[in-house]
Amino acid sequence: MSEKPPLTCKQILKQSPYVEGLNANTDLPKFRAVVLARKRELTAANPSAGEVSYVEEDRQIPVRDGSSIAVRIHKPKSPPQDGCPIFVVYHGGGFVLGSLETETLLCRKFTELGGIAVNVDYRLAPEHPFPTPCHDAYDALKWTAAHFEELGGNPKKGFLVGGISAGGNFGTIVTHLYRDEKLSPPLTGAYLSIPACIPPETVPEKYKSLYLSREQNKEAPILNQGMIDLFEKHYSPDPTSNLRTPMLFESHAGLPPTYFQICGLDPLRDEAFIYEEILREGNGIKTLVDVYPGLPHGFWSWWTAADFSVKFQEDCVKGMKWLLDQSKK
Repeated sequence: MSEKPPLTCKQILKQSPYVEGLNANTDLPKFRAVVLARKRELTAANPSAGEVSYVEEDRQIPVRDGSSIAVRIHKPKSPPQDGCPIFVVYHGGGFVLGSLETETLLCRKFTELGGIAVNVDYRLAPEHPFPTPCHDAYDALKWTAAHFEELGGNPKKGFLVGGISAGGNFGTIVTHLYRDEKLSPPLTGAYLSIPACIPPETVPEKYKSLYLSREQNKEAPILNQGMIDLFEKHYSPDPTSNLRTPMLFESHAGLPPTYFQICGLDPLRDEAFIYEEILREGNGIKTLVDVYPGLPHGFWSWWTAADFSVKFQEDCVKGMKWLLDQSKK
């Protein structure tokens, strides 16, 4: 028997529609609850084989305005005697959605590689607009660096940072801030999955002809231009601040090796491709890229059992392993 051809995105949407996104009339608390439930389904659909191999602890850490935020520390149940690499993780959600539950699966997968994940519950817009979420993200990174050994980390094994979508935006920014402050231990890798990193007004002249996906995919499923506009309204970023985009830093030299995941049907597609090329060709940064042609932003959260989502989860592990390998060089 011949194999069935893979389903197209339109066929998948017809069989298994996703939850409609935000609009001006959305009840935000209710929508956050829907997204949380979906993320818990994703985590449950990817159970660990055999006995649970991790432990998890929630802690409050101080941030610059005198308040505190939560982090969830995911550790191997039996960590190596000589310590672990550490990965600071920022969830996605357009700066408006998400929680400590959002990237549970990614964090647990990192513990299976012998690492410790620090999962950051940065504060969200519109209750806490720009720059508070980015400040929280960077403060959590610096807190982790200051408590590296206490957490059970060994910096020689790796110190990674990054996230998904809005969390990827933070990943692009905090790597520059950390470099500029010359902090230690040094970052050894950045994990940028479907990052929002180059707003239209900051695209370099040489790349403007390649910045097509905001228009091509403006009506895409899951994330479209209307949702981007609404997220921007809630987040209310300062377009002149380098806490908004890495493009406003003077240099991109000296950044750590970077792993990218990019979706073909994503309005954010081309900014990720452009940023990757700037790092690799313009600054000699090692990069690894996984591309998901024809698939929309964050597809794996909505069609968890699909072959392409299974591959995505495998790629997450491969990408983290690659970053850890770079840490040893």
